[in-house]
Amino acid sequence: GGPEGEILMPQKYVPEGTEIGDELEVFVYLDQDERPIATTEEPLAQVGDFAYLECSWVNEYGAFLSWGVMKDLFVPFREQRMRMERGRSYIVYVRIDEETQRLIATAKVERHLKPATPEDFHRGQEVELLIWRKTPIGYKVIVDNKVDGMIYDNQIFEPIHIGDRCSGTVVTVREDGKLDVSLQ
Repeated sequence: GGPEGEILMPQKYVPEGTEIGDELEVFVYLDQDERPIATTEEPLAQVGDFAYLECSWVNEYGAFLSWGVMKDLFVPFREQRMRMERGRSYIVYVRIDEETQRLIATAKVERHLKPATPEDFHRGQEVELLIWRKTPIGYKVIVDNKVDGMIYDNQIFEPIHIGDRCSGTVVTVREDGKLDVSLQ
C-alpha cells in the first residue's frame, strides 16, 4: 500500500493459485471500520463515473447502492433527488465527499456534468451514451461520462430505457454547452 501501509485482502478475494510476489489488479476501498480493503471484485463505477445502480437498502442516514463490491455505496439523503427505495435503480455520480473524505454517490448529477465545447465534440463524432431521464421531447443522456446531451423522440427508432448504455453520434454542439445526439 505504499505510504498507506499494509492493505488487507480477504482470503475470499485471493485468486486460487496466487503466490507471494504475484501481482494482482485490485480495487481498494475503506471498510466500515475505515480500514483499506483490497478486492478483486470490479466495481460498476469509480470516482468520477456516472452509473445506473440498484438500491439494496435504506436506513436513517440514507440509501445504499449495490455497485459490484461487497460494501454498498452510500447515498446520503441530502444527495438524493427523491427518497430512494429498495429495489429501484438510479442514475448517480460517484465522488469523494468533501466533509468526510469518504466515497459516496449523488443522484444530483447535473452539477457534475461539464459543458460541451467545439474543441471536444463535433458533428458526426461517435460517442458513448448513458440514458439518463425521459423528458416530454426525448431522453436526456450523459455523453462520454461527462457532458449533458439530448436524443429527441424523432431520432429514436428502437426501444431505449433509463440506464441503457449505447453508442451514438453527435448531431449538434449547442451554444449552451449541451449536445444533441442521435442513435444512428
